[in-house]
Amino acid sequence: MKDGFISVACGAPKLRLADCAYNAEQTFQMMRSAEKAGVKVLVLPELGLTGYTCGDLFFQEALLRDAEEALKTVLEATRNLEVVTALGIPLRVHNKLYNCAVVIQKGVILGAVPKTHLPNYGEFYEKRWFAPAPEGKPFFVDGVCGQTVLFGAGQLFRCREIPELALGFEICEDLWSPESPSIQMAKKGALLIGNLSASNDVVGKDAYRRQLVSMQSAKLLCGYAYSSSGGGESTSDLVFGAHQLIAENGTMLAERRFDGGLLVSETDVQRLACERRRTQAVDSVDAGEGMCFSLSVGKTKLTRYVSPMPFVPEGKEDRDARCREILLLASLGLKRRLEHTGAKTAVVGLSGGLDSTLAVLITGLAMKLLDRPLTDIIAVTMPCFGTTDRTKNNAVLLAEQMGASLRTVDITQSVRSHFRDIGHDPEDHSVTYENAQARERTQVLMDIANESGGLVIGTGDLSELALGWCTYNGDHMSMYGVNASIPKTLVRHLVGYLSQDGEEPELHDVLEDILDTPVSPELLPAVKGEISQRTEDLVGPYELHDFFLYYIIRWGFAPGKVFRLAQHALGRKYSREVILKWLKSFYRRFFTQQFKRDCLPDGPKVGTVSLSPRGDWRMPSDAQAAVWLAEVENLK
Repeated sequence: MKDGFISVACGAPKLRLADCAYNAEQTFQMMRSAEKAGVKVLVLPELGLTGYTCGDLFFQEALLRDAEEALKTVLEATRNLEVVTALGIPLRVHNKLYNCAVVIQKGVILGAVPKTHLPNYGEFYEKRWFAPAPEGKPFFVDGVCGQTVLFGAGQLFRCREIPELALGFEICEDLWSPESPSIQMAKKGALLIGNLSASNDVVGKDAYRRQLVSMQSAKLLCGYAYSSSGGGESTSDLVFGAHQLIAENGTMLAERRFDGGLLVSETDVQRLACERRRTQAVDSVDAGEGMCFSLSVGKTKLTRYVSPMPFVPEGKEDRDARCREILLLASLGLKRRLEHTGAKTAVVGLSGGLDSTLAVLITGLAMKLLDRPLTDIIAVTMPCFGTTDRTKNNAVLLAEQMGASLRTVDITQSVRSHFRDIGHDPEDHSVTYENAQARERTQVLMDIANESGGLVIGTGDLSELALGWCTYNGDHMSMYGVNASIPKTLVRHLVGYLSQDGEEPELHDVLEDILDTPVSPELLPAVKGEISQRTEDLVGPYELHDFFLYYIIRWGFAPGKVFRLAQHALGRKYSREVILKWLKSFYRRFFTQQFKRDCLPDGPKVGTVSLSPRGDWRMPSDAQAAVWLAEVENLK
């Protein structure tokens, strides 16, 4: 359970209707398989020891007695197993029959949870046999397999060794009800909800079920494990597909249908607990309530998928949809700013690189929303010591093909004059040499904006802001930063989307060449006409930095956990040493460069991660990175 990962499984054992001894054997064999696989929490189907479709056999004393004997068999056979298991059984309490989830571990019944909402429509008629869960707090009952057991809906099961891990269980229809018991369980602190189900399959129901599980996990900020019955249930009128689902905060971690066996994934309770603290969306009450259990603490093997580029959807359809949404949000933000200020022009410094290309394309979309001519965009290319023909020509070509007003301002002599003014040797290619160019460009843009009654549109992206890879009062400054919450890995896809969307085919070739151009500030002299300064050689791969950024800022993970996830997602591409090197660099740069983020210009938030000092990220500029860097050092 290191780093908060808890191995969770849904199981659908084979069963025989009313053959409780057989079902007990299938159950404990599955529990043993789960234990061997390192599973800590196992959810089995509704009424799994008898079968859900027994019908009026639930009135038979022999079946009910045999079910309790089967439970005894399971308890005895698993008395040495640590896995916490919820299995389904009909239980008699106070001369009423309840459809129950019995939670067991190491031969002990931790609690019995009766079903609250009994379906009695269509193909379901549970009220014929069962009583709904009694109202009020859970109470103890004697004589369940010789044990005194806490009985009642809404009870929690808490892990002594992992305070964040609190379990709750509900049964099938409980999820479909507008008053799901899981809502109250989450308010009490449950971070992982198990659902024992017997949901039959009809056309389209699987999609609806998937949405229910996913959205319940999102609404309650919890993990949700749903296990439905399958093979062995009666097919007289219904078909049961053994639908198994494991979701976490709206994300489907694992899913299987029409197949038995175990479905295993890992729920990150640390992440869920962090999100609840951050949003305070789920109020915890009665924090001390619940039965306790113990788990041995060790490192959970990760099987869940971790995207190497968390900001970029992997499927083309989802990625294109994300690109459309971001472009719309960014252009709407700029549209409103241009309207409010009455700006006559939008001034963009166009270098021929990815960031400035995206900025001018977003500006073009904003002008179209305003029904204004693209000539109101003033694209300024400002060649100097490191500018190559390739980037300059691409900048010119892009502006011309868009129909923007193009200005070329060669700043070489201005920068040389500035060097003379401050006594800097032009052969000294230090930070002064580089930043003087960046600041001169910003001055040119600001003055052109004043001259034309316009706004300077910022081009810096989220990844650069995180690393402080911008010149203070140079490219760091603008009048509206349209790329401010767009990470570098996503910038490339946004430009690629606009290249391929077909609405402006004349831009395709130039955008493709820009995409093929190495990322560079072009502040050092070119070598034989080629770019000599490659950003990722200096600050590290943006793929890694964006990964770090997402898990450090969005989720607040500690360095060790970020490193572990990076190895899991990117370990085949980057060595352990390389990941550690750039993780240390990220923390160092992120802390030392906060002063640049404290005075950022306005810019639209388009994703869940933003470093705006007015919104998502408030951090003192003199905060120390010692704690984080020490943990990174210990990872070696």
